[in-house]
This record gives sequence, structure tokens and C-alpha cells, in this order.
Amino acid sequence: MHYRLYSFLLQRAEQDVYPEPPSGIHSQITAQMAPRFVATLPKNAEILDIGCGQGGALELFATLGCHAVGIGIGDQDLDACRAKNLEVFKMDQNELSFPENYFDGVWARHVLEHSLAPLFTLTEIARVLRPKGRLYAEMPSPNTSCYHESNPNHYSVFGSEAWAQLLFKAGFADVQMVRIPLKTEAGDDEYFSFTATKL
Repeated sequence: MHYRLYSFLLQRAEQDVYPEPPSGIHSQITAQMAPRFVATLPKNAEILDIGCGQGGALELFATLGCHAVGIGIGDQDLDACRAKNLEVFKMDQNELSFPENYFDGVWARHVLEHSLAPLFTLTEIARVLRPKGRLYAEMPSPNTSCYHESNPNHYSVFGSEAWAQLLFKAGFADVQMVRIPLKTEAGDDEYFSFTATKL
């Protein structure tokens, strides 16, 4: 990837970052999915929460006996996490400052649609996962009443098969997907919930 071009696009994307305070539906889904994800990990697992928002999942992972660290690029969200004494870093998901084979699990909930280059992002996620490490990735479905494609900082809103193939190409196996249907004020919506294992 041409570094100068990517830096330009990333700077432009950062202008569209907004704070992510906890919301009802997202908190509910996290509360439902996080324990299931942790159940697939070793005891006292090391977890990376990409796009950690204001720390809801980080707090939940701690109660589930895991050591979790979060990353994000929004200063307001990171400050909110630090006010709760959560371990967070300002970091882009495409340039993870962690060594190879470091985490047992990566939690990537509603971040891949913000990626300028999702295959690159998924390959970087695979790099920091240990062999047989687990990924949870969730993203909005295209072509719903909420029209996620129109969000200013959604760059990668794809169908489920496209996401599955990107996961395979990035070095993941045992790729499984569950659809999460939603009712919103705009009408019917849907998220894709993927789990996958690093080869």
C-alpha cells in the first residue's frame, strides 16, 4: 500500500471520527456475545478490543476473568476509558503496536466497516493473534433500511460472503456467521456476527 496515499486517506477518515457513548442495543449485543466469545478462549485470556469506544466490553471482559486492552483513535472515548482506569491506547487498527502471536482473542465489534483496507486490517489482526487465537468480528449488513453505506465513516459495508472470503484470505479458518436482526426507527436492520480461528 502506498504509504503517503494511505496516510492522506487516514487523516481524512479521522475527521469523521465521533464519540461512541454506550447505547442500549449495542450494550445488549455485547452483553450477549462477549461471554460466548470468552468461553472459546483459554482461562485468563489476553484480549484486544479494537475500537473500544468508552469501555463497555473492556469492563465486561474484566468481570469474565480476562485481561483486556483497548485501542481507538477518538480522544473523547479514550479519555472516558482512562477515567475508568481501563488500559487503552491511541492506535489505528491497521498499525497495531503489539508483537506477533500476542493475544488469545481479538474483539472487533463494528470496526471493520470503518477500515479503508479490510484485508490489510484482518491480516494485521491475524498477526497479533496467537496460533488458534480467536476473532469476534461484527459489522452492519448492506442494503438495509438503515443504509449503513451512507455513514460518512463507513468505507467497507459488504455482504456476508465477501466478509467470509476476506477472513479466509487473511489466514483464518473455522469461519462461522450468525445474523443479528434488528428493528429500528428506520425499519428492519441486520448485523453480521463472525467468529473465526487463526490458522
